[in-house]
Amino acid sequence: MAPPRRGRPPKGNSKNKASRSGSNGRGSGAGVASAARARKAKPTTLPLFEGLEPQVKPADRTLFTPEPPRERTVPAEIDKKKAEAKAEPVERAAAAGGPPSDSQTAPAPASEKAPAARKARSKVKKRTRRSTAQVMAEKQRSISVSEFFTKNRHLLGFDNPRRALLATVKEAVDNALDACEEAGILPDIEVIVIANGDNRCRVTVVDNGPGIVKSQIPRIFGQLLYGSKFHTLKQTRGQQGIGISAAGMYGQLTTGRPVLIISKTGPGRPAHYYEIQIDTQNNKPVVLKDNEVEWPDVESGTSVTIEFEGRYQKGRHSVDGYLEQTALANPHVSIRYTNPQGKKFEFSRITNELPTEPREIKPHPYGVELGALIQMLKEAKGKRLLKFLQSEFSRVSPRVATAVTDRAGLAEHAKCHLIKSDDVERLYAAIGQTKILAPPMNCVSPIGEELIQRSLEAQIKADFFVSKTRPPSVYRGNPFIVEAGIAYGGDRPADELVTLYRFANRVPLLYQKSACAITNAVASTIWRNYGLQQSRGALPTGPAVIFVHLASVWVPFTSESKEAIADYDEITREIRFALQECGRQLGAFIRRRKREAEASRKRSYIKQYIPHIGEALRDILDLSENQTTEVVETLSDVLERSRK
Repeated sequence: MAPPRRGRPPKGNSKNKASRSGSNGRGSGAGVASAARARKAKPTTLPLFEGLEPQVKPADRTLFTPEPPRERTVPAEIDKKKAEAKAEPVERAAAAGGPPSDSQTAPAPASEKAPAARKARSKVKKRTRRSTAQVMAEKQRSISVSEFFTKNRHLLGFDNPRRALLATVKEAVDNALDACEEAGILPDIEVIVIANGDNRCRVTVVDNGPGIVKSQIPRIFGQLLYGSKFHTLKQTRGQQGIGISAAGMYGQLTTGRPVLIISKTGPGRPAHYYEIQIDTQNNKPVVLKDNEVEWPDVESGTSVTIEFEGRYQKGRHSVDGYLEQTALANPHVSIRYTNPQGKKFEFSRITNELPTEPREIKPHPYGVELGALIQMLKEAKGKRLLKFLQSEFSRVSPRVATAVTDRAGLAEHAKCHLIKSDDVERLYAAIGQTKILAPPMNCVSPIGEELIQRSLEAQIKADFFVSKTRPPSVYRGNPFIVEAGIAYGGDRPADELVTLYRFANRVPLLYQKSACAITNAVASTIWRNYGLQQSRGALPTGPAVIFVHLASVWVPFTSESKEAIADYDEITREIRFALQECGRQLGAFIRRRKREAEASRKRSYIKQYIPHIGEALRDILDLSENQTTEVVETLSDVLERSRK
């Protein structure tokens, strides 16, 4: 006989039968149905889960009718835990030196087991402290800027060997051009790139500038954030004092070689030769060699040689393209270039006139932020507020300074370093509410419409050239000027995107094109109005070169690598206006050329069919040869006049 199923009494049990029959004496059929309903309402629970079954009221039992449980086998792990739980009180009692009590040996109810299990698990999960505040404090120290950029060299444009070569040449050439222009010397620059094995280059840049004073050479090439341009408000190529020293640091990091410098400050003076490396932990130069050498046939100038991990590759984003565009935006420069293959290039200067020298200006009040104003007031010890506003800012006359102090409710003779923070906030708000003239524009030196067009004509074969220089404008108190030019036609492909040349303070921008305000302004211009094809939100298509230059005292670059311009509304708007002015002339040229092409096509039809008409008239009217010729000429003249 098979064993009875779990949860049901065996058949033939008289007690269960009697209970199923009920106390009212009704038939056994009703008792059986009642017992069946009772069995469905009370599911069987395994011993492990006793006390955890849901509490269901009798009135609601009809809502919960789980199926009869199937036979289940308790896993071995659960049996093991149960055995350990039973043995735990015995072990505790043995450790205490006495027999286990009934309370220790008796199994605890299920409701008491759950909290105990959670408490045991929480003890297991508790972690030990790995460190303390004192230990962490011992590890903290300051980081030098050179140490930071050693680990983050990609921020400076040295993220791969190809870009590293371009960044090194760019920084050396920019410094040479700034030095020559500041000294009033027409720049003559020589660039030599030599490939030393796989992924290693040696770059030498020589200029005819004023040279560098001996005591300044180590710090200029061996210390980051050291220079003369950061605190001045005028147009320059360099801004931060990082570039050339960062190139030397990259060479030291990838090859272990120092930077080699030769500099001479004038005829009859000795040339100084240095070998320099950077102490990256302290951001200080380390001089390996310091000698006086002969540098014949050179009146003044500087030569810089850096060996580093780099790779030469031709193309628009290579050293070749950079130097070509540098000559385009700097028509007063003469450049001689030797590439790693030994091929020589020369970019001759177009003009012998130096650009207008930009003048340094004071910051404009609209461009000063609250924190900077607080710091300026603290440093102006001994100055009165009215005098401070006139001497530290541009375009602030005595009348404007008085209007600002009156609007802020401050005394004109208040001492600057004693002004409280709340009063400074009122002063800052009053500056923004007072009408002040735009800053002077003699701090910016644009290329000029004529020179832009001459440069485009010298380097690009095209049928049409146009250039425009916009009136000066201001963003955040910083003056800037936008210039644009277009070269159209020639042998350039008509089914490809236009070539876009981007410049900031006469420096080509070759990377991060999609993140640049110039690219966004060109793409947002509707070029279909000017005869070029364009997809939505993209550069136009056609045989054209677009030239855009931004000149400013402070170019808002998106990163330290200086490859893209931030998208300020004022800058984007001026770029778009300059492009639209050029585009209107381009559209007129394209429409005129289409009309001329149509006229030429019609003229070809006239030349093709008029002789046949003359022959037909001769046969019909029996004309002589002279009469036929006269008829042909008359018809040609009539049709030509009617076409016009």
